[in-house]
Amino acid sequence: MSEQKKYTKSEVASLNGKEKTLIILHDKVYDVTSFLNEHPGGEEILLDHGGKDSSEDFDDVGHSKDALDLMNKYLVGELVDSEKSNKQPKSGWASTYGDQTPKKEDEGMNTVLLGVVVVIFAAILYYVYL
Repeated sequence: MSEQKKYTKSEVASLNGKEKTLIILHDKVYDVTSFLNEHPGGEEILLDHGGKDSSEDFDDVGHSKDALDLMNKYLVGELVDSEKSNKQPKSGWASTYGDQTPKKEDEGMNTVLLGVVVVIFAAILYYVYL
């Protein structure tokens, strides 16, 4: 990912409302404005947490892997280094939280690996039943 925009907590706090809603989760900043109407828990919960570090509440509720993956779409930056808490997400979070979606060229490796496994398996069967 290219260099992310750096936000202070006061900048995030000032961008809190239906026109613009930023949320801090584990030192990363998310613009959830366009997600307000789509959030399964309703827009009010996002608006209530807008402008704040909502990491603990987010962890306590629990979210699916799909939800964690969807978050990448709304990632707009991170806190300035001096304001980061450096607290790790609670266990159960996907290990790829906050990472970019894999590039298409990365996905081709799975097909190659599968092909190699099939060939090895076929060779073993050939020599065992020969």
